[in-house]
Amino acid sequence: MGAPVGGRRGSRKRAPMAEINVTPLVDVMLVLLIIFMVTAPLLVAGVPVDLPENRAQALDQQAQPVQVAMDASGAIFVDDQPVALAALPQRFAALAAEPAPPEGRRIYLRADRTLDYGRVMTVMGELNRAGLNRVALVSVGSGER
Repeated sequence: MGAPVGGRRGSRKRAPMAEINVTPLVDVMLVLLIIFMVTAPLLVAGVPVDLPENRAQALDQQAQPVQVAMDASGAIFVDDQPVALAALPQRFAALAAEPAPPEGRRIYLRADRTLDYGRVMTVMGELNRAGLNRVALVSVGSGER
């Protein structure tokens, strides 16, 4: 009896598989895509606010607006940074002093629907006093909920 061909004694190895099974890779990628599609809209708003509904169309947005938010407890946030009511005039004056885009500085005011109207008007009055007059009140459209 002679030695097996190729010099291997007693071992029967299979030929290497020339295919790659991509089904598990596709499954993982689809799961990741779904996770990102679900979480991406949640990353837009930094402060959780229950917005009122309306039927108005969405505004065109060229430059990044300044976000002013008021949560249900009445805490005030400017671009996701908490600001005390007493410090608002200084903060808004600093915003007004920064160079603005040609169309003017846009302010988006988001306030929880359960807040007192007077608290929201206090913040709007401080914005007006600082010369920031392009204020848009943000709400949820009737089809977005």
